[in-house]
Amino acid sequence: MSFNLLKGKKGIIFGALNEQSIAWKVAERAVEEGAEIVLTNTPVSLRMGTLNELAAKCNAPVIAADATSVADLEHLVDEAMKHFGGPFDFALHSIGMSPNVRKGRTYDDLDYDYLQKTLDISAISFHKMIQVLRKKDALREWGSIVALSYIAAQRTLYGYNDMADAKALLESIARSFGYIYGREKHVRINTVSQSPTPTTAGNGVLGLKDLMEFAESMSPLGNASANDCADYVLTLFSDLTRKVTMQNLFHDGGFSSMGMSRRAMRTYEKGLRFEDVHEHQFPFGTGDNKEE
Repeated sequence: MSFNLLKGKKGIIFGALNEQSIAWKVAERAVEEGAEIVLTNTPVSLRMGTLNELAAKCNAPVIAADATSVADLEHLVDEAMKHFGGPFDFALHSIGMSPNVRKGRTYDDLDYDYLQKTLDISAISFHKMIQVLRKKDALREWGSIVALSYIAAQRTLYGYNDMADAKALLESIARSFGYIYGREKHVRINTVSQSPTPTTAGNGVLGLKDLMEFAESMSPLGNASANDCADYVLTLFSDLTRKVTMQNLFHDGGFSSMGMSRRAMRTYEKGLRFEDVHEHQFPFGTGDNKEE
């Protein structure tokens, strides 16, 4: 159902790869709500994914750009402004990747060259994107920039690794640049802290299935899907949120405000009872237990 929230608005969507991508869902919904968009991703991602299918569906051009390259970003923004006939209204940063996660390096055994790549791809690219947009005066007055984050920026979640550091930096950039861009052109910058979501990047996180099940049991509204996230992002692109900026906005079914749910407590108690019985039957252990 369309509400024409973005009628007449134009923007760039970074990071759509395939139908699992949140950016893919945002692009689809933005067009449904009346927006005109440009799609972008790295040249490698364009070869790996199915972005051309989305482009055809949304009647949108695809402009290859590595978001870690200022030169690529400058070219992208120039071409987008040519396509739109001038400045535009919004940009979505949906970019994240950790070589350490992909290579199975744990947080206490990071490869620091990989860490630098994690930070550059997942967070510093956000700063570069905003800086290029601002220097080229590419966004209209009261424009909106949104990046996708995760609660691991504030809380330790096993397996999220150095991506937690990247998300913390991402959120800091939104606050720091939000002040500058807001003061100058009323451009607002926010991050959305989404539920664990089985995107291509998300599936690389150790124990994602268990994490999703835990979050589902903790959240009174359940996990927010990629489609749910797209709907929320659209409100931040719209004129309905003109005075919301420099915020990290939790979109997680209430997970971020919970201590312990009844459902999670019951699961925990069952586990304790199982351990008590196991210890009674095997008081000296089975020889295969490892401390975690």
